Amino acid sequence: MYGLRIRAATPEDSESISKLICELVEKFIVGEFSTRGRDFLLSTLTAEAITQNMQSGYRYHVAEVKESLSGVVAVRGNVHLYHLFVAERFHRKGIARKLWQFAMNECLRNGNRGEFTVNSSAYALGVYKKLGFVAQSGRQEKNGVVFYPMKLIIQASP
Repeated sequence: MYGLRIRAATPEDSESISKLICELVEKFIVGEFSTRGRDFLLSTLTAEAITQNMQSGYRYHVAEVKESLSGVVAVRGNVHLYHLFVAERFHRKGIARKLWQFAMNECLRNGNRGEFTVNSSAYALGVYKKLGFVAQSGRQEKNGVVFYPMKLIIQASP
């Protein structure tokens, strides 16, 4: 996509990251959650929580188009895809794939041997399947949050 730039996020980005993710979560994800699940998930998406994640070692990257935040990816522990969100107006433009490839390559450079996990929402299952993730089990629920565990194993070239 023309003008797409991916860069490391900083704590100064936490507010805009939180706003982007919360808008998408409210529209596409929490509809199947209990009120408790919705409230719990949103409590993990505040600017303060995102800053804390960054300080705890989660790696966040943002995608920008013409200086405007278009997406975010976060990885926990070099193996778990924690967040992958793209602003609705940029859906279906390849930004999620570019963000994931960027984050995945960084993980591989930092020692990941080619296995990744993600807890997908029902809404994002198709996206993760296109990225190569495979469901590990059916619907799960924790703290009222509904998710689908998935795994990606990258086959080494012979």
